[in-house]
Amino acid sequence: MKSASLDTTEAMVSAHFSAPRVKLDQINASIAGSVYFTAGAACAALDLPTNPSLDILTICVITMTNGFTLIGKSAPASPANFDAELGKRLAYDDAVRQIWPLMGYALR
Repeated sequence: MKSASLDTTEAMVSAHFSAPRVKLDQINASIAGSVYFTAGAACAALDLPTNPSLDILTICVITMTNGFTLIGKSAPASPANFDAELGKRLAYDDAVRQIWPLMGYALR
């Protein structure tokens, strides 16, 4: 998924630093796929109790090329602000931002 927020971060960092670092292109290349769902939909599919608050909690599961998985999440402060596409984008960004330190550790 393309993310303006992540692209902006990458552009700012690349303009200031030239030492070895984890680049967004490297992260994107290490992502095998991603899936999105709301917690409410997951509970309904599993026949678990649900409530309206779970319908606005968006979850993104990213699978890396090595099989490792990360979970990103997003939820608005007010249910009136819920937007499914924005929730997916923010959940994806949350998951990708977790990859950076993992790959940074490997680089170091």
